[in-house]
Amino acid sequence: MEFSIKQGSPEKLKSGCAVVGVFEDGKLSKAAQALDKAAKHALSDLIARGDMSGKASSTLLLHGIPGIVAERVLLVGLGKASELDSKTSVEILRATFKALQDTPAKEAALFFTGDFAGREHAWVVRQAVFAAAESAYRADSMKSKPAKPPALKHIAFITPEPPSAGSKTALGQAAAAAHGMKLTKDLGNLPGNICTPTYLAKQALALAKAHKSIKATVLEEKDMHKLGMGSLLSVTRGSAQPAKLITLEYRGGDKKQQPVVLVGKGITFDSGGISLKPGAEMDEMKYDMCGAASVLGTMQAIAEMGLKLNVVGVIPSCENLPSGTATKPGDIVTSMSGQTIEILNTDAEGRLILCDALTYAARFKPDTVIDIATLTGACVIALGHVASGLFSNEDKLAQELLAAGEQAHDRAWQLPLWDDYQPLLDSNFADMQNIGGRAGGTITAACFLSRFAKDYRWAHLDIAGTAWKSGKEKGATGRPVPLLTQYLINRANGK
Repeated sequence: MEFSIKQGSPEKLKSGCAVVGVFEDGKLSKAAQALDKAAKHALSDLIARGDMSGKASSTLLLHGIPGIVAERVLLVGLGKASELDSKTSVEILRATFKALQDTPAKEAALFFTGDFAGREHAWVVRQAVFAAAESAYRADSMKSKPAKPPALKHIAFITPEPPSAGSKTALGQAAAAAHGMKLTKDLGNLPGNICTPTYLAKQALALAKAHKSIKATVLEEKDMHKLGMGSLLSVTRGSAQPAKLITLEYRGGDKKQQPVVLVGKGITFDSGGISLKPGAEMDEMKYDMCGAASVLGTMQAIAEMGLKLNVVGVIPSCENLPSGTATKPGDIVTSMSGQTIEILNTDAEGRLILCDALTYAARFKPDTVIDIATLTGACVIALGHVASGLFSNEDKLAQELLAAGEQAHDRAWQLPLWDDYQPLLDSNFADMQNIGGRAGGTITAACFLSRFAKDYRWAHLDIAGTAWKSGKEKGATGRPVPLLTQYLINRANGK
C-alpha cells in the first residue's frame, strides 16, 4: 500500500473514494460541506432523513453523487468533537479502512484527518497509516489458495493548505513503521517448523543485504560456548535445532555516538521444556519469538527512515523442548556474567537466554539497552492485552518510553523494580534461582534480568499480553514496533 499527502479540494479531486467526516449532531466537516455544496445538498438531505447519524465509527458509502468527481463518497461518523480521545480516534480510523476494504476502490482520498479535535495532524496521519496497513494485512501465505489481495492500493491524505515538511516526514516515518510491523507480524505468524532460529538468522542477513546501513552477524553454538553463555545454551539442550545469536548493527549516527541496543527474546517455540506446558493453546507458543521479530521490524523501519542514530539489535534465538538431553529442574548453570543460576522451572526460559544477551550487549558500549520479551503470563494477568509491562533502572528512561508509547498509541505501564522483591530469587545452592514464586511473577522476572544490566541504562518491556491476539482474531499484532520506532525517532530528534 502506498501513501501520499497533498493539497486539494474534495469536490474537484478525482478518486476512487472521497472520505469525509460527519459529527454526531449532524454537522458536516468542512470537507463534507464542500461536497454537499457541489452536490446541491445531497449529503445534508441524507443526514436529515436519518441515513447517517454521525455516531463515532459509523460509515455510509454513497455512489454516483451528482456534482462530485469522485466515484464514491464515504461518510465517516466522528461522534462528538469533545469526545475524540485517542481510543475513539483510532477506532474511527479502523472503521474507515474496514469500510474502504469492502469496496472495489483502488485509491482513496481522506479529507477528514484535520477534524480530530485536540489531535495533531501528524498523529492522525500516523494512526491512519497503521489502520490502513492493518486492514490490508493477510496472514495466509501458508494457505494453498491465499485470498485475493485487497483492491485498495493507494491512500492520499488531502489538506486544504500545502502540507508541511513535518507532515510529510511523519507520513514517511509512519509508512516505514507499518512496514516494520508487517515484517514483525509475518515472522510471528509463521509456524515453529518454518520459523526456526536458523530462519530468523537468514531473515536478519536478508535485511542487511537489503539495507546497506545494516550489518548482520550470526554466532553459532560453538561461539556461544567460547563466550561462556551457559545460561542461553541450557535452554536449547533439548532441541535438534541449533541456537543462534543474531546481531544487527545500524550506523546512522556519528561514529562516536553510543548506540541504543535492542535485545529481543527469540524462542521460536516454547513447549516449557521438562516443565511441560498444558497442551491447550500451546500452538500459540510460536509467538514466543515476537520480541525478536519486533527488533527485526524496528531495525527495518529505522533503516527505511534513515534515522541519524546508532542502533544495535541483539537476538538470542533457540527452541525450548523436552528430550533426554534437556535441562532439568534443579540444574545449575553458569551465565556469561559468571553468575550461577539454579533452574527451578524450565518454562522460565526467556530470562535465561536474555541474561546472557544482556551481558553480551555491554560490548557495544551502549548508551541505553531495551529488552523486549513475551516473558510472563503474570504480565497478562496484571495488565491484560492493552498495555505492555515496563521496568527500568532509570526513571528518566522509563518516562521517555512511556511518552513514546502515548505518542504512538502503543502504550506501556511502569511496574516497580524495588529491591524488596530481589530476595524472592535467593537460592540455597546458586547465586540465584530463575523463578520467584507466583506472587509478583512479572516483577521478579524483571528483577532477575536487572542483575545482568547494572552497567548501563536499561529497560525491559514484557509484551506477553500485547504481542499477539488469541481466539477468532488470532495473530501477531506487530507491537511494540510503534513504541520502539517512536522512541528512536524522539532520540534522533534530540527529544
